[in-house]
Amino acid sequence: MSLSELRCKDVVNVPDGRVLGKVMDLEFCPQDGRVQAIVVPGAFSALQLLRGERNGVVIPWELIERIGDDVILVCLKEQRD
Repeated sequence: MSLSELRCKDVVNVPDGRVLGKVMDLEFCPQDGRVQAIVVPGAFSALQLLRGERNGVVIPWELIERIGDDVILVCLKEQRD
């Protein structure tokens, strides 16, 4: 699966059913090249939007429950905004 395919999928938090957004980036381990986390858009202000700044929420790979055809299901216990 490629990053472009992951970017088309919504990320959904299973415990509360909240859609967190689409994958905007991946984090890799520099030693072995494995994916360590996905990054989804975080909360932002209008000023950050005008500046072109993008904040992301890092979701460790271990918290991904399933990658389906249309969505990526994750299990975040605490609220992340």
